Amino acid sequence: MEIAVPTIDAEKFLNKTEGWEEECKEAARSLHEFGIVILKDPRVNEDDNNTYCELVEKYFAHTGEKFYEGGEENVEDAHKEIHYQVGATPEYREKARNHCDRFAHYDDDNKPVSECPPVFDAKWRFFWNVGERPADRKPEHANVVPKEFPTWTATMDKWGGMMMDSVYIIAKMAAVGMDLPEDTFYDRMQLGNHLLAPTGSDLRRYEQGTVFAGVHYDLNFLTIHGKSPFPGLYIWVRDGRKCSVKVPTGCLILQAGIQFERITGGYIMAGFHEVIYTEKTKKVVEDRLAANPEEPIWRVSSTLFSHMRYDVSLKPLDELKEKWNEGAEQKYEDVKAYD
Repeated sequence: MEIAVPTIDAEKFLNKTEGWEEECKEAARSLHEFGIVILKDPRVNEDDNNTYCELVEKYFAHTGEKFYEGGEENVEDAHKEIHYQVGATPEYREKARNHCDRFAHYDDDNKPVSECPPVFDAKWRFFWNVGERPADRKPEHANVVPKEFPTWTATMDKWGGMMMDSVYIIAKMAAVGMDLPEDTFYDRMQLGNHLLAPTGSDLRRYEQGTVFAGVHYDLNFLTIHGKSPFPGLYIWVRDGRKCSVKVPTGCLILQAGIQFERITGGYIMAGFHEVIYTEKTKKVVEDRLAANPEEPIWRVSSTLFSHMRYDVSLKPLDELKEKWNEGAEQKYEDVKAYD
């Protein structure tokens, strides 16, 4: 089923125009009920998203060709020796945690398509550190810059910066919407381990039903994506329903991670989601092949993972005690974001 998620207008908050406080409450409500926010940010346009996705698609197509011809040793941007902390991660290297018990009793309409136990995902990834870090917590490994793509650094830094600006807006709006000081979450995110982490899947190589991302929740605070030209994202909302998500043109989608769940005592829940090669995905692929049979076709997700700073306590905020889930104090012990 498809759900009607409200579109949050960042411009009202940015300019504090009429209705901005109500817009903040709507952002908080959307995160509470659906685990996601659809955001219209006037500072980010569809051309920026397309430029970024086109570059990443070309990279994955180029690098994938070398990988399929000669294996991982033929991909100089992949660093298995450091567990792919930066640079490229080839397909079938990432696997979701096992959530079989959780979904065992869901009815067929709301079960994941992902196999149980989970299998490795048919997707590539590229990790790129975004923003500054504390002086004593600099990234252990420098960002990897693909030598065949001279605009890589500028494009990644620009898109990463824009995505972080949009995340910060929702962090502030959600705080206001929950009757907290505006900078409650924003301050805790400063110097966080933010990662631009686009994924890519070669749609020429796979068939309908392929799992590109097995059912999982994210380990960070807020995850943000631009609109993908290919459908296939499914989420589970608070009441357990599985829903497809349609992101309007020119908008962004943000998903709550486990850090958000912990610090709000479960008022905001980490959203389970999966990405599948669906019948609708196949239709888009067929249309593109009909227009250009030789064109590389990769499903790219312009993902960015935003985090709380490493030393921030994720103990549920006392100010939200009336909103905590029952048993939150026992379930969400006092741990640091790093842990």
